[in-house]
Amino acid sequence: MDQKRYAVASKESLIRVFTVPEAPDSTLSKIESEISSNLAGFLNENIAAVEKPLHEIEKDFQSAVIPEEPTFVSAYAQDIMEQLVAHSVHTAAPSFIGHMTSALPHFVLPLSKLMVGLNQNLVKIETSKAFTPLERQVLGMMHHLAYGEDGSFYSKWMHSAKTSLGAFCSGGTVANITALWIARNRLLKADGSFKGIATQGLIAGMLHYGYKGLAVLVSERGHYSLGKTVDLLGIGRDNIIAVATNNDNKVDVQAMRKKAYELQTQGIKVMAIVGVAGTTETGNIDPLLEMANLSKELGCHFHVDAAWGGATLLSQTHRHLLAGIERADSITIDAHKQMYVPMGAGIVLFKDPAATDAIEHHAEYILRKGSKDLGSHTLEGSRPGMAMLVHACLRVIGRKGYEMLIDKGIDKARYFASLIKSDDDFELISEPELCLLTYRYVPKQIKAQIAAADDDTKIDIYASLNRFTASMQKRQREAGRSFVSRTRLTPAQYDHQPTVVFRVVLANPLTSEDILKDILAEQKELAKTDPVFKKYLSKYMR
Repeated sequence: MDQKRYAVASKESLIRVFTVPEAPDSTLSKIESEISSNLAGFLNENIAAVEKPLHEIEKDFQSAVIPEEPTFVSAYAQDIMEQLVAHSVHTAAPSFIGHMTSALPHFVLPLSKLMVGLNQNLVKIETSKAFTPLERQVLGMMHHLAYGEDGSFYSKWMHSAKTSLGAFCSGGTVANITALWIARNRLLKADGSFKGIATQGLIAGMLHYGYKGLAVLVSERGHYSLGKTVDLLGIGRDNIIAVATNNDNKVDVQAMRKKAYELQTQGIKVMAIVGVAGTTETGNIDPLLEMANLSKELGCHFHVDAAWGGATLLSQTHRHLLAGIERADSITIDAHKQMYVPMGAGIVLFKDPAATDAIEHHAEYILRKGSKDLGSHTLEGSRPGMAMLVHACLRVIGRKGYEMLIDKGIDKARYFASLIKSDDDFELISEPELCLLTYRYVPKQIKAQIAAADDDTKIDIYASLNRFTASMQKRQREAGRSFVSRTRLTPAQYDHQPTVVFRVVLANPLTSEDILKDILAEQKELAKTDPVFKKYLSKYMR
């Protein structure tokens, strides 16, 4: 029987919720105090080490009925500690090396609270005031980082009411959509009697310009958000053309050129080519200079999806890896990846300040012509002031601080790769270019069996290794000590067959070399008792 006490819905209690802080000894105040004084300790102590099955967690979130009566704040805080916090993913843990989420600088916690408390809405000056010029400054800083224009350029354009150097958005997906939305609208612009796609629509634009279709060309390693983009823009998922990569996971530009001209003979216009600067699976960077030349040759938009690798521009040591990005018409960068900003800080930049004219929109009650309202050039309307946290990190960490973090992440990835190479029971699948790499556990006896096997036996071993790798990744995650992710590649050493591999992201500055050694040691121990290994692969251990 539910013995919980419930609050009473009254005018006085509602006013209290909005105006009176919790008592110092309340559950919520204790949580706030612990987070403020020792976030790492709070997370380590309150997130359960061993993973609870999802179906068990779902039992705490079953009711679809909104409670009739209010709940005391402390009662609710206790509930979320037990039901939510305890079973959240410890993304800040130094041994959590499977995804982009990482430890956060401690100063962003109180600043995040300030940002939430101010509750600014960046759609319009009337609801954001000082946040608007701050966001424009951050966009200017990031634009300068990528494109390096002189001071007079930013004096003219950074705070211009007519244009925008970019846009903040919730993440790389919306950034990519925005970039290609602009590419489409600039391609099918007003011309003669045609009023432009924004006014008359896609079909009228295609008929006016005589195109049988539009296409976007990208590496086969391109992010899935690009498929969403062409769907939303009415281009069709069949017309996002995945071009093969070389063995180094970089797009084959000659194959891309060939495909572009093949489409041209069919009456299909290449609207854009997309370079990937840090593929999600392996962290590799396409040959951006060659792609810039190809886009000029084709007369199409050149977008670079640098959601992963864009922060590398902050490192003088490694920014050469992104040579050619300064020639892109648009660039996506996620600040919530290697810029150590909380989730929800995507950025899209435009080389030409007039680019956003193609999507400019107004509404008399909120986005008036001639105003500096940021919402007139963004896909999203109401948005929080996440630019404040990016601004804080740029100021507090500084370019040189970021350089140290980025260089250390790449060095760490190279060190981990060396550990893998030096152990006969592991196999490096993709060399790290940034702080990402892929590998798998393949005992030396099985490697020897593969080398001597006929084609049918090889296929059987490959399939068994895939099952085993997936099983190992899941068991390591459930054990709760460490976490690596997994993905599927088609590497040359496995005859370009679909191959399940471990994937790691070494961006957390708190991840030590000893932790990396422990992760490999744990995988070796897990392999000894893995049921999939015993069932499918033990017969090859001779």
